[in-house]
Amino acid sequence: MSRQISLLIVDDEESVRDSLSNWFIEDGYRVECAENAKKTLSMLDSGDFDIILADIKMPGMDGLEMLRRIKSLNKDAVVIMMTAFATVDTAVQALKDGAFDYITKPFDPDDLSHLIRNATKQIFLAEENDVLRNKVIALENVEDLIGKSKPMMKVLKQVEHVAQSDSSVIITGESGTGKELIAKAIHSNSQRKFFPLVSVHCGALTESLLESELFGHEKGAFTGAMYNRKGRFEMADGGTIFLDEIATISSKMQVELLRVLESKNFIRVGGNKEIRSDFRVICATNRDLKSMVEKGTFREDLYYRLNVVNIHIPPLRERIEDIPLLVDYFIKKYCTTMNRPQITIDTAALKRLEEFDFPGNVRELENMIERAIVIGNGKEVRLKDLPLGKDLIDSTVESLDDHEKIHVNQILNKYRWNISRSAKALQVDRVTLYKKIKKYGLKPSG
Repeated sequence: MSRQISLLIVDDEESVRDSLSNWFIEDGYRVECAENAKKTLSMLDSGDFDIILADIKMPGMDGLEMLRRIKSLNKDAVVIMMTAFATVDTAVQALKDGAFDYITKPFDPDDLSHLIRNATKQIFLAEENDVLRNKVIALENVEDLIGKSKPMMKVLKQVEHVAQSDSSVIITGESGTGKELIAKAIHSNSQRKFFPLVSVHCGALTESLLESELFGHEKGAFTGAMYNRKGRFEMADGGTIFLDEIATISSKMQVELLRVLESKNFIRVGGNKEIRSDFRVICATNRDLKSMVEKGTFREDLYYRLNVVNIHIPPLRERIEDIPLLVDYFIKKYCTTMNRPQITIDTAALKRLEEFDFPGNVRELENMIERAIVIGNGKEVRLKDLPLGKDLIDSTVESLDDHEKIHVNQILNKYRWNISRSAKALQVDRVTLYKKIKKYGLKPSG
C-alpha cells in the first residue's frame, strides 16, 4: 500500500469484531471497531475512515439506516454491508443507498479480503485522479500572469472575478503585453477549464479562410475541400473560443459573428444542417474599438455584445516593478529549455532593463533574455549580452549632458526618428525635443 488504509468494523457480535479486526490488522490495515450504529456515527464525527465494514442487522438503528446517514455526511464514503439474512431486496436497497458492495455471512475470509482490496484500489484510484486533476490545473497556469505592480494586481483581480461568469470579454492592450495569457488565465480559472480553449488569429486569415476556420466546411464546399472539417466554434463546445485581433474582421464576418453569438447556432460552409455549440467568447485587440464604432468600421451591436467586460493590460513601461520578476521567470524558462545551468542577472543589466522603454512590451523583454542566454557564456546575464544598443551600455560616459545625448539619440533611433513618438517616450514636447536634437547635433543613422 502507498499509505495505510483505515478500516472501521461495525458489528454487534464481539467475536465477529475480534476475528475480523485481527485478520485485517495482519493484512496491514489500521482497524477500529464499533458495536452499533450510534457508536459508529459518533466515531465518524471525530474522524474519517477509508472503509466501513458494517452489519445490517443490529439492535437499535439498523445498518441500512446507518448507511444512509453516513452517505449524507460523506457521499464518497466506501461502505461494505454484511449480513446473515441475505435477501435480494436488502442487497438491492443497500446498493441503491450507496453501498460499495454486499457480502453474506458466513463468508470466506479470502473473499472478504478480496472485496476490501478492491475497495482499497478504488480509494487509491480516486486519490490519484485528484492529484492528476490538480496537476492539470497547475499545468494550465504554468504561464500565469506575473506581476506585483498595482496595475497588474488590478488585472489579476479582474481575471479572478470575470472567470466565475460566462460573460463575453474584450482584452485590450498594446502588442506584446500578453493578451492571450489573460485569456488562458480566465479560461483555466473558470468552470469551463476541463473543456477546450480554442484560439483563432483573425488578423492572419482572409475573409474566406476565416469563415471556414470558424464555421468549418463540408466536403466539396469549395476547391480543395476534400473532406468535412469541424470549425473552431464546434471545437470549442463546452469551452472557450479566443478571437485574437478581432478588430481586423470584415463587415460580413462581423454580421455572421453577431448572429452566432446571439444564437450559438451556425452552419458549416457548404452545409445545410444547423449546428449548436456552447462556448464562451473572449476577444483581444490592440486597437480602439470604440473609436472604430464611431467611425462606422466596427458594428456597434457586435461591440456591445463582445464588450460585456473589458480588461486592459498596461504596457510594461507602466509597471516597471514587474520587470525583475519577469526577467527571473524568463531566465529560468530558457535555461531549462536550453538545458543550461541556471544563471542570474547582474545589477547593472537589470537596472538598464528597468530604464528601457520596451515598445514591444513583455514579448520584447522575453526575446532579449532568450538572446542573452543564447549568446552569453557566464554565470550572469550582463549588459554586453543585452541587445540594447552600444551607446546605451557605454559605461565610460560620465557627464549628464553626454548621458542625455546618448539617451535621446537611442530613443530617436528606436522610434525611427518619429518625433511625436520619441517626444512621448521622453515625456517632453516636440519643441523641446527639436531643441535637444539641435543642441547635440543629432542626425538619423544611415
